[in-house]
Amino acid sequence: MRKVLMIAPTSFFSDYGGHIRILEETLALQELDNRICIVTYYKGKDVPALDIRRTAPLPYRTEYEVGSSRHKIAFDVYLALKSLRVALRERPDIIHAHMHEGTLIGWVIARLLRIPLIFDFQGSLTAEMIDHGFLTHGSFWHRAIRRTERFIDHRADMILTSSKQVMKRLHEEFRMPVDRLHPLPDCVDIERFNSGRFTDEQKAAVRTRYNIPADIPLIVYLGLLTDYQGIPHMLKAAAHLRDQGEIFHFLIMGFPSVQHYRQMAQNMGVSDVVTFTGRVPYNEAPRLLSAGDFAITAKMSSTEGSGKMLNYMALGLPVVAYDTPVHREYLGAHGTYVPAGDQIGLADAIQTLIHTPPPERHEIGNQLRQRVTTHFTWPAAAQQIDTIYQTLLTQNKQRTTNSQ
Repeated sequence: MRKVLMIAPTSFFSDYGGHIRILEETLALQELDNRICIVTYYKGKDVPALDIRRTAPLPYRTEYEVGSSRHKIAFDVYLALKSLRVALRERPDIIHAHMHEGTLIGWVIARLLRIPLIFDFQGSLTAEMIDHGFLTHGSFWHRAIRRTERFIDHRADMILTSSKQVMKRLHEEFRMPVDRLHPLPDCVDIERFNSGRFTDEQKAAVRTRYNIPADIPLIVYLGLLTDYQGIPHMLKAAAHLRDQGEIFHFLIMGFPSVQHYRQMAQNMGVSDVVTFTGRVPYNEAPRLLSAGDFAITAKMSSTEGSGKMLNYMALGLPVVAYDTPVHREYLGAHGTYVPAGDQIGLADAIQTLIHTPPPERHEIGNQLRQRVTTHFTWPAAAQQIDTIYQTLLTQNKQRTTNSQ
């Protein structure tokens, strides 16, 4: 059995984004006889099937929000100490690190133990900080952090990229050798996210729960509620649709800042056609999403993955998305694309799907589910990672033998 130390600098497990990738990736890898130990922050939900080791709580900070924080430096110091203790005790064969902080910690430990390091890359550090409004492009801090990002990227023996677009960027902008890059897009559990699991009565019950009429088009979203995910764009599209006299409803699921966006919807005059559910547990997500007629994503990032779309696709939901390389990689020829940032275009695309006959929408959904089944399943992804593990371990053994 291969022993893997996975470093996750986040409050794993929570019901969003990269946490889903870590969860499903780990479950699939364990099926291939890998023993995985996840070191993470002290908060987060435990998962019975996973070996999770948590840091001690900070003495001065017992609560923290999703996303970046000045307190994260202290969290990562604690994470580094915990990871080192676990590594010395467990003696892993390989380190699988998530995010740049995890990779920097993993590099130090990998050097100490003389074992390979894999970087599970889900987005550019500097690009994400610009997207989140923490950096200005071209500023002193942008240049400094970009140099740090490049240093970290080059420490890994192999980088798993969340899209081919990211792989291209790492090669062209950060001069990463192609043979140390492997595209591994987000995937989805096609059995969990299968609309056929739910009866018409169960889907209708979702609408009843949120006081949504049974006979109007329902547009669904599930993910983080942040400006960079395009929530304001969705609300502005809803306002435009209302001005056009359309009958519809948005079911927006996720967290944080629920009250902030509810107030924004009220200020725009669309609070009666937009429902915010708050946080949705991962195991409830398929049933709630299955009640929708189609889904939407207004994320504009060119470097981050967009795994939520795979959930939509697996459920057979047509998807309206901003036209980015990452979205094209997932949806292929079957997406309904809008120029990035075009809020009126977003509304127009939704309006088109509202008036598309249900059989045609159903056929689009079938094509998207077939695409997921062919290209984006976790067992297939885990097999690729397992092969990389073995290749790196063989190379490491040869280097050790040659140096003796």
